[in-house]
Amino acid sequence: MLAAAIKVGATAIVTLNFKDFPADYLAPWDIEVKSPDDFVLDQIDLDGRVVWACVQQIADSRTSPPETVDDVLDALEAAGLVEAVAALRAG
Repeated sequence: MLAAAIKVGATAIVTLNFKDFPADYLAPWDIEVKSPDDFVLDQIDLDGRVVWACVQQIADSRTSPPETVDDVLDALEAAGLVEAVAALRAG
């Protein structure tokens, strides 16, 4: 994963596996490790409307059974995106 991040010039690796990506090891490549929750929070800070539109698109694509935006947000929250979902719900 690190080799791929270096190859494409990434600035972050998104993972919950922090122990295998210590900050001092990533520093020479100016890459940081981020949790999925922190990554989505960053995307919300960049353009929350785009993130909201993506959540809406996910809800719209779920037809069997149908899901609402709240259903999608509940699933994201259950998956660990607690702060990002709180930010989206706060508007």
